[in-house]
Amino acid sequence: MLLHIAEDGRTSGESYWLLLDQAERGQANPLHLDETQARDELEALLTDAVTRRMVADVPLGVFLSGGIDSATVTALMQANSPTPVKSFTIGFHEKGYNEAAHAKAVAAHLGTDHTELYVTPDEAQAVVPKLPSIYDEPFADSSQIPTFLVSEMTRKQVTVALSGDGGDELFAGYNRYGQGLRVAQALRLLPRPVAAGLSRAIGAVPPSTWDRLFDVVPAGVRPRLAGEKLQKLAGVLSDESSGYYRSLLAQWPGAWSLVKGAKPLDQPAFSEDIRARFKEELSWMQYADSVTYLPDDILTKVDRASMAVSLEARVPLLDHRVAEFAWHLPTRLKMRGGQGKWLLRQVLYKYVPKTLVERPKMGFGVPIDAWLRGPLKEWAGDLLDPAAMTQAGLLDPAPIQEKWAEHQSGKRNWQHFLWNVLMFEAWRRA
Repeated sequence: MLLHIAEDGRTSGESYWLLLDQAERGQANPLHLDETQARDELEALLTDAVTRRMVADVPLGVFLSGGIDSATVTALMQANSPTPVKSFTIGFHEKGYNEAAHAKAVAAHLGTDHTELYVTPDEAQAVVPKLPSIYDEPFADSSQIPTFLVSEMTRKQVTVALSGDGGDELFAGYNRYGQGLRVAQALRLLPRPVAAGLSRAIGAVPPSTWDRLFDVVPAGVRPRLAGEKLQKLAGVLSDESSGYYRSLLAQWPGAWSLVKGAKPLDQPAFSEDIRARFKEELSWMQYADSVTYLPDDILTKVDRASMAVSLEARVPLLDHRVAEFAWHLPTRLKMRGGQGKWLLRQVLYKYVPKTLVERPKMGFGVPIDAWLRGPLKEWAGDLLDPAAMTQAGLLDPAPIQEKWAEHQSGKRNWQHFLWNVLMFEAWRRA
């Protein structure tokens, strides 16, 4: 923000850099580079962005999950460091939540000084009571738990750590982009009654049944939590509005109905006015995430978790020059065959073999679903007590209790829905 102060003391301000401006400029003037030229230019930009953030008079390290973004940052750090870079990974013993083995393989190939910590359920659950004070607001992304744990471990050796956040938004890495494009096409082609019927058919099959059906799909291409994602798709297909992408993102559709007197939150990024400023559906989805999910969830999560242990986290992929370059990329250099981050992957392949990093996107989560039926059941049950909610006068306990009962029975997996309420109630009572 630029601040202008007049002689008479009056002030005014203006933004000197707006993402929406950069997005519109990028769409109007796409880069005309061949694949090799584009890769080399991106590599040069990323190298400069990373090395600038390696300047520190305190010990420095990097978060390494083994995914495309963190592996790229780690590779460029190591390529520009005379000594092994300190890399850090958190592992879990629960199947489907552990990327530590992949990170270890990447670290070994790059030659980093790698530290990994396998966390027990008890250690992870011990963080839960601390969350209201760490975040100082009802923050409800359950990956806040491993983010805090990896920050805590990292701080024991370094004071500054680089992360790979921002790569999904800039280079179209989220699985939901492909899903969103397919939904948008379906909503354009399918008559409304057909879409509604398909929604009912998908929704009628329990998520656990969908998961079992997907067991026949090869592990390398099998979607994680297939049943849960199909249930969300069913909800999106039933949405008659043009806000399909917002519906796809929602963890609790119509969540405002739980709060007495509440109305839907107006988010400009999802408005028709903003949507009309984008030529392609994919670009609009990237922009919407960049101004909502990225700052409100991802960056908040990392900042609060790292600051809670006095660790400074730096995000080189969000260098404004990298962002500007990314917005000038044509779609063919971002997504191919339904897979995102195409150009970013080409940079990484110069440093890390494709076989070490190519696998289905996992995310950075913990098995909240099982914990809420087991070791966290008593804690959660107390926070979800309908009498306490009624007395507080903020939330309607009836639909919450319904989902809690379905979750306990195993009929449905409402972990994300319930975690939102639990984090609010834990914060309220703190």
